[in-house]
Amino acid sequence: MKLTKQRIKQLSDFCDRVGIKFKSMEMLDQAFHHRSLTNEMQGVKNNERLEFLGDSVLGMVTASYLYKKLDNPEGDLAKIKSQVVSEKALAPVALKFGIDKLLLLGHGEEMSGGRTKPAILADCMEAIIGAYYLDAGYKPAEKYVLSFIIPAVDELFSQGIKDFKTQLQEKFQKKTKQCPRYELVAKTGPDHDQTFKVCVHLGEKVFGPAEAKSKKEAEQIAAKLALDNYEF
Repeated sequence: MKLTKQRIKQLSDFCDRVGIKFKSMEMLDQAFHHRSLTNEMQGVKNNERLEFLGDSVLGMVTASYLYKKLDNPEGDLAKIKSQVVSEKALAPVALKFGIDKLLLLGHGEEMSGGRTKPAILADCMEAIIGAYYLDAGYKPAEKYVLSFIIPAVDELFSQGIKDFKTQLQEKFQKKTKQCPRYELVAKTGPDHDQTFKVCVHLGEKVFGPAEAKSKKEAEQIAAKLALDNYEF
């Protein structure tokens, strides 16, 4: 499908608005092609393959960011990740970026309100990520993803999500004016597959040992034990 000057202008304006640069406007345009369009127009590619790729890039960037930023156990990281990359989280970002206005839909989907359906908007967000990864590489795609993932993570934390070590320190300091003390009591296994056992001391009380594959995660588990069992 040949791009008109008007369409190229719309796509360029979108790039300027969200801070990305595409060498191939055709690649970006494809990211906006819903499958309902290709069902009605022969020879037009839809965005489903780009969505598949973008979903993986989005997951990788988000997981890496959370791993570096937080000390939380794997279960917490997975929960946070699932929230910030969900359809519920991505659809409002898509509307903010004006993606709804650029979608190309089949007549039936257009008439049924597809332009504002959260699933279609979220899928298009992922397709754009996939297209940008192919067009510009991982680093620019990562920068784009973080532009909306970091605010989403910060928003979750502003609503009260804190890692267990932070929660424990705040509560224990408020009660005693002291800090929790973490003790590595054992480290076993070969270098490539170690297991760490950690206790946390709250004054004279000791909680643990908690066991995990990293010292950070063992500390988080010990902190959770203390939070659940210490009388604040």
